[in-house]
Amino acid sequence: MASGWEKGRVEKGVLDSRRRIWVAAQDERFGSFAELNVWLGEQCRQAWQAPHPDFPEMCIAEAHEHEQAHLMPMPKPFDGYVESSARVSSTCLVTVKRNRYSVPCEWAGRAVSVRLYPNRVVVVAEQSVIADHARVVDRDHTVFDWQHYIPLIERKPGALRNGAPFADLPAPLQLLRKALMRHAGGDRVMAKVLAAVPVFGLEAVLVAAELVLQAGRPSAEHVLNVLARLHDAPQPPSVETALMVSEPPTTDTTRYDRLRVEVAHD
Repeated sequence: MASGWEKGRVEKGVLDSRRRIWVAAQDERFGSFAELNVWLGEQCRQAWQAPHPDFPEMCIAEAHEHEQAHLMPMPKPFDGYVESSARVSSTCLVTVKRNRYSVPCEWAGRAVSVRLYPNRVVVVAEQSVIADHARVVDRDHTVFDWQHYIPLIERKPGALRNGAPFADLPAPLQLLRKALMRHAGGDRVMAKVLAAVPVFGLEAVLVAAELVLQAGRPSAEHVLNVLARLHDAPQPPSVETALMVSEPPTTDTTRYDRLRVEVAHD
């Protein structure tokens, strides 16, 4: 049976190993948090090969394997993040660690909660995730999700011409926008196309945009028509019914002649 005082010794061993690993990390260079995590994982696995302090005949990793059968299961992985409050700006951005991230435009001017992960920034409001971005390591960057601004361009389609959030539209939508902007009112037409994304989904709109571009006649009506055809339910091979025909129809074309005479008489 383990003693209570052993907990402090275990924590001291973890603290010493952590300090030693971070000192070694100062001599390394990492391009991203993902690279750093891979390196840290390898350093931890190497640390597990050290002899166990109480059982020198086995390493720490081997002792851990023996203890697995006696450990309590974890109900779910630990969700580690740093949470803070923020207010969304009039341009639908929240500032996190000197960088700005977009949120849906209906949250402009309202308070939200920001969860900062090592590689993600998650914005939560009313107990629901409203935005999820890859975290930017450097400073003074603005990260947009153009879908956050779709309701805005429905009211102000002119923002499509030089709006920074729409610089990263998928390639089919970029080509469609260029084709539509050559004509008067093209921004309003493109706004209708983007408004279909929340309804039909991004993948369906991209397929429709590619088909319209291949046809050579880009328009919002053409895109919406293609989307409607893509979402049409297939016709059933047969329809079963309990109804029975009591009087089979007869083919008698002379009935039309009688009808023509009656109409002329009237």
